[in-house]
Amino acid sequence: MVVYFIGIGGTAMGHAAVLLRQLGHEVLGSDQALYPPMSDVLESEGIKHFNGYDAKRLSKINPDLIVVGNAMSRGNQELEWVLSHPDTEMLSLPELIRKLLLKNKTPIVVTGTHGKTTTSSMLAYLLKESQCDPSWFIGGVPKSLGSGAHLSNGDPFVIEGDEYDSAFFDKRSKFIHYQPFIATINNIEMDHADIFRDVFDVRKTFAHFIKLIPQEGYLIVNGDDANISSLLPVDWCKVLTVGLGPKNDLIISNFKESADGCRFSLTHKGVFWCEQSLSVIGLFNARNAAMAILSAAIYINPHQPTAFNPAVLSDYKGVVRRQECIYQDACLSVFEDFAHHPSSLEATIHSFKSIYPLSRLLVCFEPRSNTARSALFQEAFKNALLSADLVKIGAIEKSSQIQTGTYLDTQQLAHDLNVSDIEAKAYTDNQLLLSSLEDTIATARERDLHTTVLFLTNGSFGGIIELFVNGLKDQ
Repeated sequence: MVVYFIGIGGTAMGHAAVLLRQLGHEVLGSDQALYPPMSDVLESEGIKHFNGYDAKRLSKINPDLIVVGNAMSRGNQELEWVLSHPDTEMLSLPELIRKLLLKNKTPIVVTGTHGKTTTSSMLAYLLKESQCDPSWFIGGVPKSLGSGAHLSNGDPFVIEGDEYDSAFFDKRSKFIHYQPFIATINNIEMDHADIFRDVFDVRKTFAHFIKLIPQEGYLIVNGDDANISSLLPVDWCKVLTVGLGPKNDLIISNFKESADGCRFSLTHKGVFWCEQSLSVIGLFNARNAAMAILSAAIYINPHQPTAFNPAVLSDYKGVVRRQECIYQDACLSVFEDFAHHPSSLEATIHSFKSIYPLSRLLVCFEPRSNTARSALFQEAFKNALLSADLVKIGAIEKSSQIQTGTYLDTQQLAHDLNVSDIEAKAYTDNQLLLSSLEDTIATARERDLHTTVLFLTNGSFGGIIELFVNGLKDQ
């Protein structure tokens, strides 16, 4: 079967293309612009992809099945071709996964506003190292797994469950399609303001998701999260809670972090389980790990989960573009992270300040998601950035999904940070930000001041991250 992906450059779409290629289908697709890591993933799998959309090209290919990404909307010429040829089957990505990939598998679905990619990759790694032969579908590139997508002959299928909508013709959350047997919810916060009215609307879609768990299944949740607690109790499946509070079934304690990673203790229903170390930092990652450990233990031995030894997770290497060190010398450390929500920014910045207390922390933040570009988090972003020493705010690209006058005011954000004694500036062009950043680092070198640069974006930041690092390597 010839399968064509419209929007193949997205992490989820690209990884689905990889899985279908592994099933033996001929796979190709298009996107407006492709960039690493997904362009590298597609090329390594021999999947042909095109920059830009072309209805005539699609007509010549004449695929058997077309998968439509959720970023596609009416007016896209390839989508218009599909709608004009109803004999060509069209599916959303979640429908494709349910129909072709989840058959005869036990889905373990990892959800939540934050931490889905890290938690699902940790879980897949634990199951893989425990000889469970898992399949996985993860919205990132896990370093310890080699790929964000893998199809095996084994029973478990770890899948990252996104609450964003499925397609222009299916406004249900993606995870509604995934038939969870074990479901985890890391946290629930307001996000995706382009499809959810408020946090109550977000909670509603998670409530629908929970109702899909069968009686013999499991719901594993962050027991410290008030929005999750509002959805409990449920009486149709087993529920286990994870967190710092004393009422949780699995309690995280004794958390410590350093430049080498973090350590913490796990206690299950009043009985000490293990000391766990990770190569990644952040209390949020300790929670991600605890969720993954309990999920793996429940899958392997639901009657005695603490018989499972998660020590191998100390070898877990993280995910590309999550806390990733991309350059380092005696005076400078440069990291990239996917954080783009105020609470993620705040937690990430807090950890970097904690483990590099003698280094100036320079945060370069690109508001790129539709929600981040909107005015919804104007005050929240200010509060999240207050722990940095210097802040450079990237340019905001206009979006048809954001009304004029309702964008994040980056100039006001920079002003408010300066009033709070944080040196900050907003830029209308990312190339100007790059020039300013290079000048700042040159001055810091002259003064022998160690600086930690932290790029925070869920996009490409206009290519300036790569340009900045290449410039450092050329010096």
